[in-house]
Amino acid sequence: MERRSTAGVVELRAAADGGKRIGGYALVYNRYSQNLGGYVEQCSPGLADKTIADGADVLARFQHDSDMLLGRVSAETLRLSADGTGVAYEADLPDTSYARDLAALAGRGDVRHSSFAFRVMPDGDEWSLTEQGYPLRTLRNVQLVDVAPVVTPAYLDTTSGLRSLAEQRGLDLDDVRKAAEHNKLGELLRAGTPVVIDLAPSGQAGGSAQGATHALLSVQRRRLDLMAKRDAS
Repeated sequence: MERRSTAGVVELRAAADGGKRIGGYALVYNRYSQNLGGYVEQCSPGLADKTIADGADVLARFQHDSDMLLGRVSAETLRLSADGTGVAYEADLPDTSYARDLAALAGRGDVRHSSFAFRVMPDGDEWSLTEQGYPLRTLRNVQLVDVAPVVTPAYLDTTSGLRSLAEQRGLDLDDVRKAAEHNKLGELLRAGTPVVIDLAPSGQAGGSAQGATHALLSVQRRRLDLMAKRDAS
């Protein structure tokens, strides 16, 4: 599971029954993220349409904390909607101490980020380069797990994103991590053709292709090692 944050207004709203609601955009389409460690990311329009249409039981939790549940789709205390900007959420605040604290913070403007947790569906992301040649991951189909107003965006664990790139390009995950650490993911993306590993036993048809693949991977590893040594010098 991955998490991303969106800077923007977290609104405190009055409900018709006298209660309070909180809401904002959990994610915004076609906006580049911050540098996630060698690449940036964007959300494609419609990436969560299936989650919304299926009525998946997405949760709203303050700070993504299960002990601070704000609402959920199955209880009709959380509503999700998609428009031309992104995916918006609105939760009916429960009468709990943490929800009252959140309402006070949001009312003063202290809560300025929303966040969403998600899982990428099969073939749900793709890698390319921005117009400036920087590595870009585009999320196209995800399953939303929760949405959350947050005070400070959490540290972004990008392991899942790098693993996706490694799988799509037939590369070793450690090599991809090393490239990200040295800001060299663009070179892997510019290489183009994914590496296909031939699993034919040695001596049978395909063995030469397997050897060529291993040789290519070895060359890529040597290049990454050289880049790391050059950057360290």
